Amino acid sequence: MPVIAPWPTAGPAQLPSQRGDTDGAMAAGTTVDHLTETYRAHYRSLLGLAALLLDDTASCEDVVQEAFIRVHSARGRVREPEKTLAYLRQTVVNLSRSALRRRILGLKLLSKPMPDMASAEEGAYDLLERDQLIQAMRGLQRRQREVLVLRYFADMTEAQVAETLGISLGSVKAYGSRGIAALRVAMEAPA
Repeated sequence: MPVIAPWPTAGPAQLPSQRGDTDGAMAAGTTVDHLTETYRAHYRSLLGLAALLLDDTASCEDVVQEAFIRVHSARGRVREPEKTLAYLRQTVVNLSRSALRRRILGLKLLSKPMPDMASAEEGAYDLLERDQLIQAMRGLQRRQREVLVLRYFADMTEAQVAETLGISLGSVKAYGSRGIAALRVAMEAPA
């Protein structure tokens, strides 16, 4: 059940410094054996603490396991072994806060509306309409086609179209209205 494997011991009551370990700081810190006993004794209560802060069991278990891993990694800094449980509780609280922050950020990102996308059917109809429009445009007189393309696709004003084509403003209006009428007839005709 414990995830933290105890150090092999040369004797039952030897401290790391007595075994010949070079890390003298470990003698004053929390030992792996103490951490293993803390795990056995307080795992469920720490899980309950996480459950009060989080809403799903898997996240609670992950948070508690991560807390034990972090305390195991930093056990030399816990100078008084009786403070190990307090350190674990604070780590569980901090990790739970972090998990909630990640969830909230994820929800904010997911709650942004997705851009409206056409379905495959709508895309196919749009493609057919566009092809039909292109065919209808090809059937127009050259001047009508030029006026409509410049006016509606290039988004020019009637005066700009007249200047570009070198024709009068009245001619632009006449070619435009006749071109639109011809397009309506061509688009409504069965294909």
